[in-house]
Amino acid sequence: MGKLKGVCIGTGYFSHFQFEAWKRIDEVEILAVCGTSVEKAQKICYTYGFKNAYADLNEMLLVEQPDFIDIITPPNTHLQMCQMAVDHGVHIICQKPLAPTLREAEQIADLIEKSNVRMMVHENFRFMPWYREIKKLLEKNTIGNRIHSLNLRMRMGDGWQEDAYMNRQPYFREMKQLLMYETGVHFIDVFHYLGGEITKVYARLKRLNTNIKGEDFGWVQVDFANGGLGFIDANRYNESTAEDARLTFGSVVLEGNEGTIRLYEDGKITMQSLGGNERTHEYTFQKINFAGDCVFATQQNFVECMLSGSPFETDVTTYLRNIQVLEKVYESDEIGLPINL
Repeated sequence: MGKLKGVCIGTGYFSHFQFEAWKRIDEVEILAVCGTSVEKAQKICYTYGFKNAYADLNEMLLVEQPDFIDIITPPNTHLQMCQMAVDHGVHIICQKPLAPTLREAEQIADLIEKSNVRMMVHENFRFMPWYREIKKLLEKNTIGNRIHSLNLRMRMGDGWQEDAYMNRQPYFREMKQLLMYETGVHFIDVFHYLGGEITKVYARLKRLNTNIKGEDFGWVQVDFANGGLGFIDANRYNESTAEDARLTFGSVVLEGNEGTIRLYEDGKITMQSLGGNERTHEYTFQKINFAGDCVFATQQNFVECMLSGSPFETDVTTYLRNIQVLEKVYESDEIGLPINL
């Protein structure tokens, strides 16, 4: 079988991580890029060696006739773009958050279910190498067969300045829902990946930087179906002591009935059996592209599943559960009470 032919739409900050990753996947050829202007798309094509530039998505799909499209645009564009891809019979990989609301995300899922198009949500945190390694350790019952607690702490330190986020993602400043909608949804997916189904949510959210519109602080407690508890303690205002806070985006402690797994902000994983000493768990990862090269791993997984016919880990229907939890996070904060899912 020849290479998968792909096209991309979106030329913003994060798109560059995805373009660079596509260049390293031998089974893929990116035919074209679509931007808000032909000039922006041409600049991307020149930088990454892609062929054709467009400012009209329908024209790009009609002319190029790709196997798949990579949608790297804001959430409020996703439903319309997915509809256009379905109309052209083009498979989809689409950035998170999937949509502005749960209702719109469900519309996308319904659209895909009624078509012959396959769709994967580009949810890359679960593909970070440390989480893949921790998942293997959990599957081997290295800290027992029951998780008591899963705790994540994030301090990004990129949101305390008066001009916070202007140098990287200035639209963050105008988002009425920020921390949990933009970053926290990653953690919700990681909690599903490591801890299983979430059955209850209790959240307290705050805005620390008065120069922005949305929340930049969150405490979120979850109950897992298996009896465990999870806690997200995150803010973008205060700083970490890590050399690179954007490597792991936080530290994690998982406690089970036979011991503890810890993830440090430099990517180090340790294990500690009950009654024993903490010891380093050896594994390898690369500090390239974004967060341990998780963008490459995500897109490689998409390609492997496309070629083999295997189901996507983050297919659009499965991903809805993250949006459902996210919606309950904001509802819980609004009413000040836990909410069952």
